[in-house]
Amino acid sequence: MSDYYSEKLSDERLRRCYEIAPPRVQRYLDAEISYLRGAFAQLGLGPGARVLELGCGYGRVLAALAGAPVELIGIDTSAASLADASSLLDAHVCRLARMDAVRLGFRDGAFDLVFCVQNGIAAFGVDPRTLVAEALRVTRPGGYAIFSSYLAEFWEPRLEWFRLQAAEGLLGPIDEEATGDGVIVCTDGFRVETITPAGFATLAAVNAAACRLDDVDGSSLVCVMRAP
Repeated sequence: MSDYYSEKLSDERLRRCYEIAPPRVQRYLDAEISYLRGAFAQLGLGPGARVLELGCGYGRVLAALAGAPVELIGIDTSAASLADASSLLDAHVCRLARMDAVRLGFRDGAFDLVFCVQNGIAAFGVDPRTLVAEALRVTRPGGYAIFSSYLAEFWEPRLEWFRLQAAEGLLGPIDEEATGDGVIVCTDGFRVETITPAGFATLAAVNAAACRLDDVDGSSLVCVMRAP
């Protein structure tokens, strides 16, 4: 699936996905960013803190967080999306790198916080266990990793948004028979699931990480893990 984002759903096409998001989805997207801003303050991240976003795309989230007094770094597999992000973001505020989220080129414990929002943990098409383990590897002991997925009650707005993307040709047509129970499948091979509360608890437990689950806006399920 990472090839899908680097080869088909990147750059202007990725940006368009967010431009056509209906109002309820826009509220969800804004709520996740507000949650992250609050988390920075709650976790005591200030000058000198290093924060990494996994799957930064064209810089949508990083641009919204650029006023925070931390060092921001974003990685993505798409060169085109990173070029977009570079033009959007001030290089003095945020550094970018082309990198795979399950094979990070950073030393152990390099960051105070690593985050991967908007269901990236499922949408990247990689093994969530590997993604979480790698995120925690580059998080300092006692630091935090934040992941998000969708709440079950957000299914209808989410499905509406994906149908709009398919209608514009940004994704393949929705495979209506295969789609359901939190899983969206397109006829061109795109498939995205969700992580349940039990799934997040298991991912934290196998990495010996304490975790907290938060309901954000009735749409986003956020898991905050503390690195052992």
